[in-house]
Amino acid sequence: MMTFSFRHVEIFSAVMSTGSATAAAALLHTSQPTISRELSRFEKLTGLALFERSGGKLAPTEQAHMLYDEVQRSYVGLQRIASTADAIRNHRQWQLSVACLPAFSHNVLPQACRQLQLRHPGIQVAITPMEAPGLQDALSAQRYHLGLTEDVEPPPGTTAEILLQADLVGVLPDGHPLCASAVLAPDDFDGADFICLAPEDPYRLKTDSLLRGAGIARHMVVETHSAGAVCATVALGAGIAIVNPLTALEYASRGVQIRPLAFSIPYTVSMVTPSHRPASAGVLRCAEILRETCRAMAGKLSG
Repeated sequence: MMTFSFRHVEIFSAVMSTGSATAAAALLHTSQPTISRELSRFEKLTGLALFERSGGKLAPTEQAHMLYDEVQRSYVGLQRIASTADAIRNHRQWQLSVACLPAFSHNVLPQACRQLQLRHPGIQVAITPMEAPGLQDALSAQRYHLGLTEDVEPPPGTTAEILLQADLVGVLPDGHPLCASAVLAPDDFDGADFICLAPEDPYRLKTDSLLRGAGIARHMVVETHSAGAVCATVALGAGIAIVNPLTALEYASRGVQIRPLAFSIPYTVSMVTPSHRPASAGVLRCAEILRETCRAMAGKLSG
């Protein structure tokens, strides 16, 4: 079994690219005898006659050229591995994976990632939006460094920290008569054109139950799976709606007015951490920025 190392490949590549052991030694900051010795060792390990030696000169054989073609294709990848290892070792780069509900991928996380980039440029973040229960399963399987959910209870094998607690809010198009109201009561929705989430959405179910219990009948005009689509439809003047506060904030400057409700439908943002996956410095820094981001968003909602 061949047991040559990355260093052997590096030496072979240097000799092939420079044309001599002396030039390769200068390129790799080592001695010519070291290059010659390790090159012979590489030939012995591979069982190939890579060079013909004559008068202190090295002439590559056909086998050497064939091997060098493959080395050129693979060597870049090896260099990237070495560079990445060096960056990790010297804390210049972290790669974080975050799983979240789709809504968080375009409200909380973009803001947090921007701050992360400004403060810690070496950190790279991969965001994977998922619907529940697939999100809970992925977090329980320890496949991600962090997760963002709307659940108070953590999935098995994880811990959860509540970052934000608020209530759903009413959203109105600019110029709507209800914009004159500081708070929206159940009666304000009676007979109103209403943009709603899909029937199986948990917040739709809670909203329907509460308003039905108050004897409120809305005129359902549009139904969609996305809170963002709800707000975009409201902005066009098609009706009013009740959505989560973070998505409402996204559309506050896009033709949508936000109003608190006189009744409570709780909304939670939780950060989930895998219990059996060690947290790196990058994960801890990302977690702190997520806390700051949610505190800032809570301040905007209460302001």
